[in-house]
Amino acid sequence: MTRPVVTRFAPSPTGYIHVGNLRTALMNYLIARKSGGQFILRLDDTDQERSKQEYADGIMADLDWLGLHWDRIEKQSLRYDRYHAAADKLRADGRFYECFETPTELDLKRKKLLGMGKPPVYDRASLGLSDDQKAAFRAEGRAGYWRFLLNQTRIEWPDGIIGPVSIDAASVSDPVLIRADGQVLYTFASSVDDIEMGVTHIVRGADHVTNTATQIQIMEAMGGTPPAFAHHSLLTGAQGEELSKRLGTLSLRDLRARGVEPMALLSLMARLGSSKPVELASSIDELAEGFDVESFGAAPTKFDAEDLFPLTRGVVQGFSFDKVKDRIAALGVPEQEAEGFWAIAKGNITVLDDLAGWWKLFSEGAAPVVDEADRDFVVQALALLPAQPWTTATWGEWTGAVKAATGRKGKDLFMPLRKALTGQAHGPDMSELMPHLRKRPVM
Repeated sequence: MTRPVVTRFAPSPTGYIHVGNLRTALMNYLIARKSGGQFILRLDDTDQERSKQEYADGIMADLDWLGLHWDRIEKQSLRYDRYHAAADKLRADGRFYECFETPTELDLKRKKLLGMGKPPVYDRASLGLSDDQKAAFRAEGRAGYWRFLLNQTRIEWPDGIIGPVSIDAASVSDPVLIRADGQVLYTFASSVDDIEMGVTHIVRGADHVTNTATQIQIMEAMGGTPPAFAHHSLLTGAQGEELSKRLGTLSLRDLRARGVEPMALLSLMARLGSSKPVELASSIDELAEGFDVESFGAAPTKFDAEDLFPLTRGVVQGFSFDKVKDRIAALGVPEQEAEGFWAIAKGNITVLDDLAGWWKLFSEGAAPVVDEADRDFVVQALALLPAQPWTTATWGEWTGAVKAATGRKGKDLFMPLRKALTGQAHGPDMSELMPHLRKRPVM
């Protein structure tokens, strides 16, 4: 019988979510939603020194803002009993062994192997330690840490993005799963959780491929069935540069502060790096319906935050007045003017924060922008500007009078007058705008 689909997003609450994290979260979310399965938010918070509640709260707030709602939430810090039970089983089965080398000793071994042109694979020296030798190390004040004994065979799986993967376990060091201070490391805790929570599909970054190989053996050693894996490419900057150093400036909270709309961000990240074109979706259900993990490529994927703003513009310009009326009211726009203000401004904004600039123009006017060659012309034109209040007919009447008086026409007539009234070279239809302008321009 086919197992119900279960996916998970497992961030460490040691910082805020960035676009790289979102890519992983979104792919797992869409797989679950498309199949009617379950999406788990699991906080991998076993690093008690770096994990903070403020980051956990921030992760949940970011996902909620995006509309990526989890079906259940788990915290690794509440599951230590499960990790200890799994460790006891692996010890009993001869798959866990205690080690005592210091970091300095391990570094010397590593350098020696590299100097001999060999891969720096741990030599399993601790595997043969007697009880007396272990006791002697403890007497020296050394605390033991635990490695998983890999079966030195090929580890293979059909990756959903990369394709068939085959890794020789003999080329990989037996992973440390429990540190000397007792901290359970990611590789082990994640494996236990994925098996016990019934996770069926995992999508994550290509930098986890080697982890996946070892985790497959750990899961099998615990008697579990490994999930289907897919490893997406890593993001680079717009020019192909490494993005990792910039991820702090690409946190979701920062993008949100810049006015990026959730559906713009989701639409880009659901298609970026795939064979499908990036298109603005109307809903998460639409994204899920068109999502196919196998359409993604293995090559590094370029991410440019500026690509979010044309999409955001499309989202914002599609908003109804009801959706933005509270925000418009907060700007101080009188209720009777609010809907007309939105009708004019919405086609000329990229993010909702741009509304403030348009209301300032409506209510306070703008300093005229006048090219030196147009100065005398603008002075003459403003002298012909009718008294307020202005109507939708005022622009045509005024420009007609200016044209008759000066002989100017076309762009040479209209552009200097727009810039004199609005301080901008582009914007709404001037016939529609002028009735809303409260201040007469002053040179």
